Amino acid sequence: MLSIILSTTSSFLTMEQPRKEYGFASHPSNETEKHHRVIIELGSSTTSAAAAVAANSSSSSTSSSSRSVVVSLSYGQMESLSALCDTFLPSIDVSNAAMNNDSVSTFFRTSASMAGTPHGVGELISGRLQHPKLYLVRLVLWALSTWIGTFVLCGRLSLSSDFPYFQRFSKVPHQNREEIVKSWSVSYLYIIRMLFLGLKFLTLLTFFTQVDDRNENLSWKVIGYSGPDPDFKTQNPKNKTLKDRRQYPRSENQAKEEEDVVTEALFGPLYKGIINLNKPLQIIAEDLQKSGFVVSCPNQKHPTPNSLNPYLIIKCDAVVVGSGSGGGVVAGVLAKAGHKVLVLEKGSYSARTNLSLLEGPTLDQMYMGNGLLATGDMGALILAGATVGGGSTVNWSASIKTPQHVLEEWCEKYELELVESRMYKEAMDVVCEKMGVQFGFDNEGFNNAVLRRGCEELGYPVKNIPRNSPVDHYCGWCCFGCKDGRKKGTSETWLLDMVKSGNGAILAQCEALKVLHNRKKGRERSTATGVTFEFQHKGTKQICIVESKITVVAGGALGTPPLLKRSGLKNPNIGKNLHLHPVAMAWGYFPDNPFSATWPEPEKKSYEGGIMTAMSTVVANLDKSGYGALIQTPSLHPGMFSVLMPWVSGIDIKMRMCKFSRTAHIFALARDHGSGEVISQSKIQYKMTRTDQENLQRGLEKVLRILAAAGAEEIGTHHRNGKKINVTQVSSHEFEKFVKEESGRGLRELLTPICSAHQMGSCRMGVEPNGSAVNQMGETWEVDGLYVADSSVFPTALGVNPMVTVQAIAYCTAQSVLGVLSKKKNG
Repeated sequence: MLSIILSTTSSFLTMEQPRKEYGFASHPSNETEKHHRVIIELGSSTTSAAAAVAANSSSSSTSSSSRSVVVSLSYGQMESLSALCDTFLPSIDVSNAAMNNDSVSTFFRTSASMAGTPHGVGELISGRLQHPKLYLVRLVLWALSTWIGTFVLCGRLSLSSDFPYFQRFSKVPHQNREEIVKSWSVSYLYIIRMLFLGLKFLTLLTFFTQVDDRNENLSWKVIGYSGPDPDFKTQNPKNKTLKDRRQYPRSENQAKEEEDVVTEALFGPLYKGIINLNKPLQIIAEDLQKSGFVVSCPNQKHPTPNSLNPYLIIKCDAVVVGSGSGGGVVAGVLAKAGHKVLVLEKGSYSARTNLSLLEGPTLDQMYMGNGLLATGDMGALILAGATVGGGSTVNWSASIKTPQHVLEEWCEKYELELVESRMYKEAMDVVCEKMGVQFGFDNEGFNNAVLRRGCEELGYPVKNIPRNSPVDHYCGWCCFGCKDGRKKGTSETWLLDMVKSGNGAILAQCEALKVLHNRKKGRERSTATGVTFEFQHKGTKQICIVESKITVVAGGALGTPPLLKRSGLKNPNIGKNLHLHPVAMAWGYFPDNPFSATWPEPEKKSYEGGIMTAMSTVVANLDKSGYGALIQTPSLHPGMFSVLMPWVSGIDIKMRMCKFSRTAHIFALARDHGSGEVISQSKIQYKMTRTDQENLQRGLEKVLRILAAAGAEEIGTHHRNGKKINVTQVSSHEFEKFVKEESGRGLRELLTPICSAHQMGSCRMGVEPNGSAVNQMGETWEVDGLYVADSSVFPTALGVNPMVTVQAIAYCTAQSVLGVLSKKKNG
C-alpha cells in the first residue's frame, strides 16, 4: 500500500490542487533541476513489490526502439524538449525516516532527462513518428527556445521577477512550467490541447518502455511489473538437441527430422516459407524457384537502384498483400487447393523464440506506425498489427462470431445475401475450428475476475468470451506475440497450411506500391495483372514485380484504401465509412493489504492472465437497436497505462504508476454510427456522433459501478481532470454523484483519451458501386481479378471483436477466387 502523509495537519485537498495535496516544497530556484518534496509512507506490501532497482541515474538506458534514428532537432529544440519531459516527469525528493528502499527513491528522484527520455522522444519526432501535425511539435519546440515564443505560448507564468523578465521555457521554474502545461490541457484552442496530449503521450510512453542493456527499466520493480513474461525463456534449443544426439546414434532420416524441429524452434513454424530478402539476389531467386515460382532477374548484371526496372519478376497464380486474418485465410485456402500463392507482408516475422515480449520494442516492430498511430486531430489512439499474421498475432484472443442482429442488418439494409447464406455460416464454423476456439479457462486473470465479480454483484449479464487459445493459456503478453504458439493466429494456422502445402511463400518487410492492371480493347473494366512492391536490400530500395492471375489486397482497413488509390481506382467509397469501435475506460484500485483478506489474490497482477475471458452486454443493445456499448477488459502494460491515465502533476502520475500492478481497467466499446476516412496510413480522419458518445457514457457508468461492486478501494476515469473517489470512505449519495458526474463528462474534443483496436468499413461490401467498393465476392467494381479480403469490407461497425468475421468473409472470398482460378486453368 502506498499512501500520502501530509506534511501539515490539513486534510486532503482536491485533485485541482495537487501540489498542496501532496505537500510540495520547492528547492531554491537556482538549482538546475527543481526538486519537490513528498513524504511517503511505505506499507509492507509496497516494500516487497518494490525491490531494489539495479539502475541509477548514470546508467545508460535505451529508447524503446531497436532502430537507431539520428535526432534532427536543434540544440534549442532539444533544450525545450528536455524541459517539457522533466515537467511531465520531474525529479522528486522522497523523505521518510522509516523508509529504506533504494528502488522507490531512485524512481521518484529520477526525472525524464536523467533517464535519457528526451533523446528517445527526439528520435520519435525526428523519424519514426508519422503524423500530419508533427511539424507543429517542431515549431513549438523552436518557439519555446525563444523568450518571445515562450511568452506567446505560456503567458505571464513564464515571466521572471528579475529584469529582463522574459525568458525561454527551459529557464521557467518547474512549478510554473507545470501550471503552464496543465493549462494547455484545458486550453480553448484545440491545437494546444492536441499539443499537450501528444507531448504527454510521447514522454510517458518512452519513459516507461525504455530499457537498459539488461532489458530493464528503473520503474518496473517499484510499480510491480516483471517486464517480459518470467516464464518465457529465450534459449537456443539447438544446444539441447545436439547434446541429445551425442547420447545415441541417429539415422539420416531421424537426423533430418531433428534438424527440422530445431530449425522450427529457432525460426518459427513458417521458416520454410519465409524468403529472406537480405540474402544476395541470386539466392533470393533460387529460394523462390525452390518454392515453385517462376523467377527472372532482368537487372542482375546491371541493377539500377530505385528505378522502375524491376529487381525481380515473380510469376504466380495469386498474390496476396497482407498476412493477417483476411490475407492469411485466402493464402491458406488457395495454396491447399494447389495454386501457387505469394504473400507480401509489410511487417517482419518474429519467431516465438525471437519475441522480446517488451512493450517498447514490440510496439515499434509489430504495430502499424510503430504503435504511435492516431487520427489527425489526436481524437483517437489507434493500435493495429503490422507483422506476419497481422492483428491475429498481437490481438487479445477474442473469437466471437458475427452477432445475429448484425447479420440481419447487413442482409436487410445492405442486401448482402452472402451473410445469410449457408456458406457463410459454414465459414464461421470452419475458421473457429481451425483456430481451436473454446469458451473455458482454468484461472481467470485480474481484470476479468474484477469484471465478472462486479457484474455478478450487480446482476448484470456476464459471459465467457470464446478464445483461440486453450483453457490453461494464462498469458498477459499475447499483445506482444504468442510465446508458445498456442494462440492460433494465422501464422499458426492458415499460413502454416500454405507453407506445408509447398505451394506458397511469404516475403516479409516489403511494401506493395501499386496493383498492376490493364484494359483490353472493347472492355469497360481493366484486369489485375499483379503487384509492384519494394524492399530494402543492402541499404537501397529495390522494386520488384509480381505477375499473377489473381490479386488479393488484405492490408486492413487502414492499409488497403491507400494502396487501391495509388493503383488508380476511383470509386468514391474507397477510404470512406471508416469505423473504429471507439473505446473509453475506467479504472479501479485493489490494494494488496497483507493484514486483511485481499481480493483479487495478492499474487495476481493487472497485466497477467488471459487478456479477455469475460464480457458484459448490459448496454450493448440499447432499445433493441443493435447499437450500444460492449463491456470488456484491455491489456495495459506500463507504457500504455501511463499514457491513458490522467496527468495533473508530475508527482501525481508517479503515485498512480506505483499502483499500476493492482489497478484494474475495464472499457466500454461502442458500435459506432460515426465514421471517418483513410486518406493515407498516417492521415486518418474520424468523428464520433453524439449518439456514440452517449453510448460510451452509459457504458462508463456501468463500468464504474462494476469496479466498485467488485471491491475497488478507489475508482476513476481517464478524463483529464483526474478525479477519483475512495469508495470505502464516501456515502452512497457521494458515490452516486461521482458516478453520474464522471461518466457524463464529454468524451470528444480531447477531454478523455479514446482508443481503437478495431478498424473496419473503409472499402465496404455492397450490391452496387454507388454505395460500396467491392461486391459480395470481394471483387472491386473497377478491376476484374482484384479482390479485397479484410475488415475494410464490413458494411458497418460490427460491435464485437472482428477476427472471426474477417476470417469468415475471407474464407467465402477465397471460394470465389478458387472458382475464377479454376476457370482460368481450364480456359
